[in-house]
Amino acid sequence: MELEQQLPALSPGGVAVITGAASGIGLAAATRLAAMGMKIVMIDRESSPLDRAAASVSALAAGGVSSVLEAPGDVARPDDLARAAAAAFSRFGKVSFLMNNAGIGSNPGRPWENLAGWRSLMEVNFWGVVHGVEAFVPRMLEQGTPAIIVNTGSKQGITTPPGNLAYNVSKAAVKTYTEGLAHALRSRPGAAISAHLLIPGFTFTGLTAGAREKPAAAWTPAEVVDFMLQGLSRGDFYLLCPDNETPRTVDERRMAWAIGDVIENRPALSRWHPDYKDAFEDFVKG
Repeated sequence: MELEQQLPALSPGGVAVITGAASGIGLAAATRLAAMGMKIVMIDRESSPLDRAAASVSALAAGGVSSVLEAPGDVARPDDLARAAAAAFSRFGKVSFLMNNAGIGSNPGRPWENLAGWRSLMEVNFWGVVHGVEAFVPRMLEQGTPAIIVNTGSKQGITTPPGNLAYNVSKAAVKTYTEGLAHALRSRPGAAISAHLLIPGFTFTGLTAGAREKPAAAWTPAEVVDFMLQGLSRGDFYLLCPDNETPRTVDERRMAWAIGDVIENRPALSRWHPDYKDAFEDFVKG
């Protein structure tokens, strides 16, 4: 069965809104959906990269430049997304796919320092998702037609490894928010909108620090988007991507161990605690 038949929200002529659309997973999603015949609204705060990305997407879109709307804006600013929503509905009349994907990977440091850096990261990675939902979803609900929301999370928001605590916190918040969003939509009588959490694996994007060429272990953004679409066609909420070094079975064991810290009353982040090193390795081996 064709993807468009399984997912009417992604049918030709439908309208996809994507934040962080100038590069990485966002650009790959815009490219793929444009090739499927959808109209695309591309939101990004980087104007020059957005211009280039929109030009490449327009070359694939059925209606060319008329099928692609650039909406420069910062997801941390709710007014920017409100303007983007107004432009999208004015231009295309509807929205059937919303992908709150914009994110930054900066590391503001330890829990007790750099409050401004923590706020900046949270404003984009978490509040940017909330702003996107508030700007678009009320009118998407009014449409009464099938629609899909995908929020981009991270495995780091589930297993929360040491290294960038602020990023982990932001993506953990996206996970919790998206779970609640999905429940609220499912519980709304007559709602034809579903929400889903994209959980990329190791992906070579603009956030892949210090890498000029794709590492062998990483997936491309296009592979992540293909996996996302396959998961949506199955009705999956958790779109948990593997990559070229970590199979799903290993991810599952890592996540099970993380929740086991609570159940077993182990030290926080016991996976990285020297007293639990051997126990964790044995657990992952099954």
